[in-house]
Amino acid sequence: MPLYEYICDHCKKRFTRRLSYEEYGKVNVVCLYCASNQVRRKLTRFRVKRSDASRLAEMPDPTRLEGIEDDPQSLGRLIRSMSKDTGEDLGPEFSEVVDRLESGQSAAEIERELPDLDGSNESTGEVGLD
Repeated sequence: MPLYEYICDHCKKRFTRRLSYEEYGKVNVVCLYCASNQVRRKLTRFRVKRSDASRLAEMPDPTRLEGIEDDPQSLGRLIRSMSKDTGEDLGPEFSEVVDRLESGQSAAEIERELPDLDGSNESTGEVGLD
């Protein structure tokens, strides 16, 4: 049986109630704390697991991306949106670059000011993954 969350309009406390699908909407729900019937259902957050194919299908149409390299703010917004769609944390360096793009700084300026972001480590001579 599903759990439903409610908030009492009288005492402002939140509580949950287990109701069957048949009971929902038919049973009078009262507050567990003050017994008021002035309660309303609180919608809870939920996640929907999506496949990689469905996420890719919602990506922007490539033809709409023409000229975006000349608009750093749009590029930054697009990159941030795509990052959120993948659900992966790409680290503080990624956030800094996207913040700079969104503020209007060009990619060339960012590369000049943050030369260590190219993935190489000059002290060891190792090259990181891009």
